[in-house]
Amino acid sequence: MSPAPAPFGKVAIIGLGLIGGSIGLAIRDHIPGTATVGFDADPAVRKRAQERSLTDVVCDTPEEAVRDADLVIFCVPVGAISDVARDMAPYIAPGTMISDVGSSKQTIAASLSEIFPANPVVPAHPVAGTEHSGPDAGFATLFQQRWCIVTPPAGADAASVARLVFFWEALGAMVETMDPKHHDLVLAVTSHIPHLIAYTIVGTASDLEDVTRSEVIKYSAGGFRDFTRIAASDPTMWRDVFLNNRDAVLVMLQRFLDDLSIMQDAIRDGDGDTLFELFTRTRAIRRSIVALGQDDARPDFGRKDHQG
Repeated sequence: MSPAPAPFGKVAIIGLGLIGGSIGLAIRDHIPGTATVGFDADPAVRKRAQERSLTDVVCDTPEEAVRDADLVIFCVPVGAISDVARDMAPYIAPGTMISDVGSSKQTIAASLSEIFPANPVVPAHPVAGTEHSGPDAGFATLFQQRWCIVTPPAGADAASVARLVFFWEALGAMVETMDPKHHDLVLAVTSHIPHLIAYTIVGTASDLEDVTRSEVIKYSAGGFRDFTRIAASDPTMWRDVFLNNRDAVLVMLQRFLDDLSIMQDAIRDGDGDTLFELFTRTRAIRRSIVALGQDDARPDFGRKDHQG
């Protein structure tokens, strides 16, 4: 496949973990006409990012990183984006596009728009990742055939939105545009609540008194094993996600608790029809996810290490 034309001449990536590093590597492979510059507050991360060539240049100061950039992407935890953006604002030229990759959009869109009144602000959320984090976790194909949701605030410049959409498509992503508030509600149920459940159930297993932790680990069946994969995700990132998407998470969490109560009653009352109806409906949803190419139908989900 021939390289895509470059929608941006120079992209500054702030934060060189899984997502930031993968963006740098994907640009190298798919938009070679774009120069990439990276920065991370952690010197050890910068050193490793340089060793892996996650970006063309890894800078030691944020001022160096954003100088003459056409696009600045904040790839730091959601809870840190506003502070980092505010610190870097004096070095970012008017007209430079501002974006991010966080999974909570409403608060971030409002914050970035306030910090950068003279810049086009177009937040985005690549719905892609693994349970791994840090500069060694990134890889160039992370976004291939995965969704990226672009969430422009009200009144965003249409040409800037189209430019960022083209950028993500060039990296291999399928792109949707969505209102930031609606995005947060959708992701609360598709991502945030599943992570909350995973963290909780793994924590419950580790706290059991009548089943030892070694037994939980030794006899983990597929279901619990896959919960542990989700629960291994970056704790800083997920703490910030829940705090920044609090309203939507609480709405969906209450819906989940109501549905869980119905299932509890069905089990207590021996109501097999209710259980069977739910299991049948959810099985159909799983098959739809596989049919859309968003997961693998094989029992090990196509994961080479068979560890989920």
